[in-house]
Formats: sequence, structure tokens, C-alpha cells
Amino acid sequence: MPKQATVYGKLTALGCGCAIVGALLWLRPTALISLLAGFIVTALLGWVGIPVLQRLKTGQVIRSDGPQSHLQKGGTPTMGGAFWIPPALVLPLWTLDSRVWAVSALTLVYGLVGFWDDWQVITSRPGGPRGISARLKMGLLLAGGGVFCLYLALTGQPTVLRNFAGEPWLALGVLFWPLALFVLTATSNSVNLTDGLDGLAAGTGAIAAAALGLVVPAPLAMSCWVMVGCCLGFLVYNHNPARVFMGDTGSLALGGFLAGVALTSGQLLPLLIISGVFVAEAISVLLQVSYYKATKGADGKGKRLLKMAPLHHHLELSGWSETQVVSYLYGISLVLAVVAVWLTGLH
Repeated sequence: MPKQATVYGKLTALGCGCAIVGALLWLRPTALISLLAGFIVTALLGWVGIPVLQRLKTGQVIRSDGPQSHLQKGGTPTMGGAFWIPPALVLPLWTLDSRVWAVSALTLVYGLVGFWDDWQVITSRPGGPRGISARLKMGLLLAGGGVFCLYLALTGQPTVLRNFAGEPWLALGVLFWPLALFVLTATSNSVNLTDGLDGLAAGTGAIAAAALGLVVPAPLAMSCWVMVGCCLGFLVYNHNPARVFMGDTGSLALGGFLAGVALTSGQLLPLLIISGVFVAEAISVLLQVSYYKATKGADGKGKRLLKMAPLHHHLELSGWSETQVVSYLYGISLVLAVVAVWLTGLH
């Protein structure tokens, strides 16, 4: 890895962290304590955990058909979510708020699904299936999301969409629950798709959690700020060049957390804007697959709309460096976060 790229990766991660910490110092100084707690505990667990992952031989297998610059990342430990999920779940629990506990339980379930998939990938035999099947993974995510929706229903969650001011906007009745399940599975999978470049999912996840932390009730906001700290603590080891990858363990948990907080607080519209980068990544995959199938000829081969999906790989193969892609997507995430918070009205 060129020295310039290494320095650029560190500056990108540092800039993301400084932007969030600076906003906290100006807007909500008390939230800084939650952020710092998440950051310090995650950084310490990473210092201990990465050597453990190396001893367990949890090295990432790199796709041979992807950007050639990624081949040198082969063997980098994955499942890094295993050392930031515990503080993200445990630190906010002292609030004794049932909503915080429910979101933590959802995050844990999604993280365990990702852990199982990561472990199956690592221990799979050459030529055999890699990870658990897509059907099984989706079934487990839907089951976990279904239990979470049951909790919301039993605790009187209003089945309405709220506008940016938090007022009832559209009554959905029973249709709210399929929407809630869709939000949970779509957000977790879109964050999972975004986790393909050093620092990308962790940085954009930190920005998204920070934005939610400014628009949700206090107990949930504390969970968000702890999550911001955990993501930034993970970035200590995940910035370019990454010493550890998040894996499905972390990306599914992070997506589930963001969706769970938004559903519990009735902030689905802000989540849609905040998650703009995640949405774009997921849509790029859907378009790529759909276009390939639609253009499939007699030889069974179709055309590709993008050089490679998800979107971040297309940008890389178009000549962008990895750090350039991550930096620009960080910038877009920050802009979208500011827009969402402004529309919601800081309270």
C-alpha cells in the first residue's frame, strides 16, 4: 500500500471523527461521554481482539473477479464486529429503558446471524458452499425482525408514518408491520453491501448513528452516541489500510441497529435520507442483477449495467482510488445527515 494512500486513509477517518466530535461539543456536550465510552472500550477490545482473530485464522477471502488492488487484502481478519458489538449493546443498558433493551437484543440477533455466516465462510472447504444460504440468512433476519415487530406491537407502537416534525402523517394500520420488516431487512442488507472498502461501512454508519442521535428521544440517543463511538473505535483498525474487516457480523448488526432505532422512535423518513449511501449501494446491486437477467442471450450471458456492483466497486474500476471513493461517500453521508436533521428540526 503506497504511503500516500495510508496517510490519506488516516486523515479521512480522522476527519470523520473530528466532524462528529466537533458537532457534539457545540450541540450536546453530554453526548460526548457516551461517544468516548464506546470509542475507548472498542479501541481496547480491538487491541486485544485482533490478535485473537489472527490466531483463529479468520482471514477474509477476496473475490478474484473484483478490483485487483483488493487481492493484497487476502488474509486480513474479518468478523471485527465481534469486538465492537458488546460495548454498543452493554453500555446503554443502564438506562433501563425497554426500547433500548429491545434495540440491543435486535442488534445482537442480527450480529449472531452475521457471525454464523462469517464463520461458515471461513471454515468452508474449497469448492463447497461459502457461508449459510441466502434463503436461510434472510429467514433468520425476518424471524428476528418479526419478534422485534411483535415487541413494538405489544408496547403500543403507533402504526403510522410520521412527518419530519414527528406528527402523524399517514395511517397504515396493519400494513405498518410488513413495512417495518422490510425496513429492518433492507437496512441490514444494504449496510452489509456497503461493507466492501476499508472504513466505508464504519464511517458512514457512524455518521448515520450521529444523525439519528440528534433526532430521537434521550435514551435511544444515548445508544446512538455509544454506537458512534464504537464505529469510530473500530475505524482505528479499519481505516485504509485495514487491519481488520467488519464482516457480516458487524454490518448486519449495524444495519439492524439503525433500523431498530428509527422504528422505535418513529423516525423512518429521516432514516431514509440518512441511509442514502446504503440505499444507493443496494439499488446498484438490484439494477445490475436485473439488467443482466433482462439482457441474457441464448448463450446464457447478459450485459452489465455497471463495471461491478455494488456502486463502490464500479467507482473503483472507473479509476477512482479506494480512499477517494470512501472520502466522497463520507461527504455525501454528512450532507444527507445534515439535511435529515435540518428537516426534522433539532430538539
